[in-house]
Amino acid sequence: MSILFSGDFHGNAAHELKSITKKSLLAKYRQEKYNAIRYHIILGDGGFLWPGERRTDIYNFKVLAYRPFPVLCVIGNHEPVLGISGLPEVDIGIGQTVCQIQAEPFVAYLKRGKVYTIDGFRILVLGGALSSDKGWRKPGKTWWEGEYWSESETNDVFKLIETDSIFDCVISHTGPHHINKRLFDNGISFHPAKFNDEVAFLNEDIHERIQFQEWWCGHFHRNLYYYDGKTKRGYQYLYQRTKILDRVGNRMAVYNEHGVTKR
Repeated sequence: MSILFSGDFHGNAAHELKSITKKSLLAKYRQEKYNAIRYHIILGDGGFLWPGERRTDIYNFKVLAYRPFPVLCVIGNHEPVLGISGLPEVDIGIGQTVCQIQAEPFVAYLKRGKVYTIDGFRILVLGGALSSDKGWRKPGKTWWEGEYWSESETNDVFKLIETDSIFDCVISHTGPHHINKRLFDNGISFHPAKFNDEVAFLNEDIHERIQFQEWWCGHFHRNLYYYDGKTKRGYQYLYQRTKILDRVGNRMAVYNEHGVTKR
């Protein structure tokens, strides 16, 4: 069994849905790999439940329902759920409850600062980021209350990793600050506010206190992979490409579209 990963979805605002339809995934991975997918994780900015976009949600859910596996979203920054209270919390057997937004197909948000065991992988879930598009001239302005971590969330995650600091993977929306800078800070493609992000700095602090093999994130709308040979850690940034995480024996394997990279 395996986990499918993809990047920002934005409620299909830029036709992101086409990269994760049943037809598209079968073309990329063939029937055997497709049949083994147990969960699909969107790495932030699912964009579901956007005000005034109910018809869009209905269409997206209809297309996603053709696939047999649930969708689990990391909390990004363009997330109306951050402003919605009372969503049902359900236990789907992955160690912590999730916030359900749709029953069929099953779509839910993972909680920030929690550890989930998903398809046998111990995963630390982070999330959030600066909305540089909302605050282009005044960095720090947000779309929704709760884009940044609360003080209690921050305290809880640092308390957690004092005694539980070894994970297979970390999944977040933006990445650790120094990796973001290394890959994307060219002074042209991104506004500088993208890097002066409290959440990226938080991720950096967490990064230095834990052990992991792979860090997965989105946010930058690029498909890039960086491997640090010194620390033997991989950093996956996804947007409209997908990857599959699996195990081969006792080794982690990441399947690219039409290929595989073993770790």
